[in-house]
Amino acid sequence: MTQSLRARPGSGRPCWPLQTPWSSAAPWSSASPTSSTSTESPSPSPTSPPSSPSPPPNPTSLLRIMRFLTHKKIFSTHSHPETGETLYGLTPASRVLVRSSDLSLGPVVLYGTHPFPIAAWHSFSASVLQGGTPYIMAHGTDMLSGTAATNPEFNAVFQNAMACPAKGILDAGISVYRDGFAGLDSLVDVGGGTGATLGEIVKLHPGTKGINFDLPHVIERAPEYPGVTHVAGDMFKTIPPADAVFMKRVMHCFGDEECEKVLRNCRSVIPEKTGKVIIVDVVLYPDDNSPLGDIRTKFDMLMFAYKSTGKERTEEEWKKLLKASGFPRWNIIRIPAIWSIIEAFPE
Repeated sequence: MTQSLRARPGSGRPCWPLQTPWSSAAPWSSASPTSSTSTESPSPSPTSPPSSPSPPPNPTSLLRIMRFLTHKKIFSTHSHPETGETLYGLTPASRVLVRSSDLSLGPVVLYGTHPFPIAAWHSFSASVLQGGTPYIMAHGTDMLSGTAATNPEFNAVFQNAMACPAKGILDAGISVYRDGFAGLDSLVDVGGGTGATLGEIVKLHPGTKGINFDLPHVIERAPEYPGVTHVAGDMFKTIPPADAVFMKRVMHCFGDEECEKVLRNCRSVIPEKTGKVIIVDVVLYPDDNSPLGDIRTKFDMLMFAYKSTGKERTEEEWKKLLKASGFPRWNIIRIPAIWSIIEAFPE
């Protein structure tokens, strides 16, 4: 029996009968109804008979899964007042996975559970015993310059995950950094992905010319944003000039030597007296036992798993890096988020 999506009486929250297929308002799925969840499907032999239709969904299996997810408070249950039918509704945990939500974390979940990143976690022991990066040990190549650059499907998963927290980061930082982008004639977002974050910034400051700068395979799938120009290139070679440089979650992907090279390139293209580099990245505080502090240390494990030299940095490590890169002045601003805002000035 197929039924339409219904709202819990008096709550406005969507509820699904057990037999109802997911709708566009449902949480993200990594595969379409007709796609395979495996990364590679064996080709049938020439003598193989035509494949038979897929068996119908198994309500008993779905019931067991939903029972578990309800117990973990991913979904809630409600009995229909007339039929007694069990309906499933969203909770705060599943609401952030809904496609239509501005703050949906669905793409992050799809990225974190993708077979490529998952494989790296199985190489932790070998990495400690033999040396090396777990991701490279698992796949023989780097995640960004290797897998994402050559695998369009994974590149889309990765870029969607990087773009989805853009509005959340801006919402968290806007109260304490409202005027940080004010008065800039131009702003270049280095490693800006498909331009989602820069698009939000330019929307708040329409007088600013936005330049979204990233690798060619990233820029080629970037959508248009009003006031934003997409430029392809390599930040280790040169960066488009602007009044200020913005980098969100870029520095943690690289070691100090690589970051210093990028920061020096940034310094060379901003005005000496009025220019600045605006960095949004994790700052580790050793005595921070808050929930956000816990997540920050987990992010460092992500960097350990995926990047050969990537890492999260303490406040002292950030200061040392900035000073070595030609930025004698800096300001670290804590915002109500995992990340902090770091301003670096050439004078």
